[in-house]
Amino acid sequence: MGGYTGAVSAVTEEYDGTSWSAGGNLATARRYLAGAGTQTAGLCMGGNTGSNSAVTEEYDGTSWSAGGNLATARLYLAGAGTQTAGLCMGGYTGAVSAVTEEYDGTSWSAGGNLATARYSLAGAGTQTAGLCMGGNTGSNSAVTEEYDGTSWSAGGNLATARYSLAGAGTQTAGLCMGGNTGAVSAVTEEYDGTSWSAGGNLATARAYLAGAGTQTAGLCMGGNTGSNSAVTEEYVVVKTVTDTGAGSDAVTQIAVGLSLSDTGAGADNLGGGVAARLPLSDSGAGSDVLAQL
Repeated sequence: MGGYTGAVSAVTEEYDGTSWSAGGNLATARRYLAGAGTQTAGLCMGGNTGSNSAVTEEYDGTSWSAGGNLATARLYLAGAGTQTAGLCMGGYTGAVSAVTEEYDGTSWSAGGNLATARYSLAGAGTQTAGLCMGGNTGSNSAVTEEYDGTSWSAGGNLATARYSLAGAGTQTAGLCMGGNTGAVSAVTEEYDGTSWSAGGNLATARAYLAGAGTQTAGLCMGGNTGSNSAVTEEYVVVKTVTDTGAGSDAVTQIAVGLSLSDTGAGADNLGGGVAARLPLSDSGAGSDVLAQL
C-alpha cells in the first residue's frame, strides 16, 4: 500500500502466491509509511503526504477505513504486529526518533522508547515480542532491538549495517533483506533470537522495499534500484538431510525448501511430505523410495 511513483501513491495490491491484483486504495496517499497485519486485517500508519502524517488506516480485505491517529506524526518508521495489537517504532519527525507506539485496534498509546533512535529501519514480530533492525542514525546502523511489550533491549547486531531495508518473521526467527549501504544491497540475513547469519541474497538488489511472511516463507516487493522497481521475490530456506551410511533409513520432512540426499548403501525412504521446491537426490546403492508430494 502507498509508496511513491513520481507522486505519492494510494495504490494497494494483494498477492495470491503467484500474482498481484488491485485492492482498495488508501484514503490518504502517502510514502515512507509502515505496515503490519495480514491481507484481510491490515494496518498502515504514518508516512509523508508532502508533510509528516499521523494517519492510520485499517484494511478488511476490500477497503481501507480510518483508524486512530499516531500521537507522533512521522515518516520512515517501522511497523509490526496485527491490526488489533500493532506496534510502530522509530522514524523521522525532522529529527531521528526513538518513539514507540502501541495500537489496540482503536487508538495508539506510548510504548517504551528505542534505545537507539533511528529512521528507515525495519520491523518484525508482535506487539509483545517485537524486533527492529538496521536504519540510519546519521550513519548506517547495524543495531537490533527486541521488544517485550514494555521496553526494548539489545539484540545481536546485523552483519551488514544498512538502512531502507525490509523485515519479516518473528523475534526468534527474523528475516531482513535489501537496503542501502551506500549502494543498493541484495543482502539477506536471518535471526535466531540471538544473532544474525547470512541468508540467500536477493536476485535484485534494492532499497525502500517492503517485506512480509516468515523466515522460511518470506516475501519482498517493490523498492528502488536507482529507479522504481516492481520486482517481487519469494524466500525459501533450503535445509539438507543427508544419508551417507549403509542400512535402512526413513527420513520424512514437511518443511519448505528441504533438500533430501541419500549417498549411503541400503534401503531408504526419503519422504518429501508436503514441501514445496524440494530437491531429492539419491546416489547410494540400495533400494530407496524418494517421495515428493
